Parts: sequence; structure tokens; C-alpha cells
Amino acid sequence: MDKIDKKILELLQQNSQISNQDLADKVALSPSPCSRRVKILEDEGYINKYIALLNPHKLGLELAILLFIGLNSHDPKKRRHFETTVSVMPEVVECLMIAGENADYVLKIIVPSLENYQSLLLNKITRIDGVSNVRSSFVLRSIVDRTALPLNHL
Repeated sequence: MDKIDKKILELLQQNSQISNQDLADKVALSPSPCSRRVKILEDEGYINKYIALLNPHKLGLELAILLFIGLNSHDPKKRRHFETTVSVMPEVVECLMIAGENADYVLKIIVPSLENYQSLLLNKITRIDGVSNVRSSFVLRSIVDRTALPLNHL
């Protein structure tokens, strides 16, 4: 990983649809070596995938909630079951196993309305085997919402 690779990663995080020519110009390379470097970064796992970030409000997804979930056991089978179950729920946009709280997981949920959240909570989340407690925090406003990772340590 050199300065050029780092710059390529920074630029791709800003705009993954940048043309190879524009990317090459911005990192002071010709297009072929630039394309090869991107391919190497992909092959080595620095770049996982390219995605489109959608505007939740335009899609009617007005409510974001952080759910702090406690399990009644740290049994690996119960953890796997919980993780597998929430991973297929489209409303769960992030699931993190945590420490240092009175919870085992924090989920970020995005839904259209309070009614949708109530249904998800009562009909799905609380019915997962092993879930012992749930605490909800409603997001009032997002201050920082970025997908770009910091690269200044490289």
C-alpha cells in the first residue's frame, strides 16, 4: 500500500463510478497502470464491493431506531441463531455484537413508520429464541452518516 493506492481508495470511496481515466488523472498515472492497481486492490480484498447509497427519505423510510438487544445466554448456538435471523430482515441495516453495555447486540433499524417498527419489534425481534431484553433509541437527526473509512493511518 503506497500513497497512490491510498489516494485511489479515497477517491473510490467518494465516487465509485469515477471513470478510470478521471481516476488515473487524479492520481497522476496513465489509465492502464491505474486500472491494474484497482484490480490488485480488489483482488487483495481492500475493495469489497461497489454499491449505490439510496436516500431513505425519498423512499419513505422516515424512522431510524437503534435497538440494544440482550440475550439470555451466551451459548454459541443462540448467538448464531440470533445473528442468522436478523441478517435476513431487510429492516436491519446494521447488526453489531458489542461489549461494555447492558446488551449483547445493537441493531440499526430503518422503517417507514412507528407502526412498522412496532410490528417488527413485537412480531419478529422479541420472538427470536434467546432474546431477553430490548431497549430502543429513536434517531432524531443524523449528524455524521458516512460510509468512507479513515485512511490517514496508512
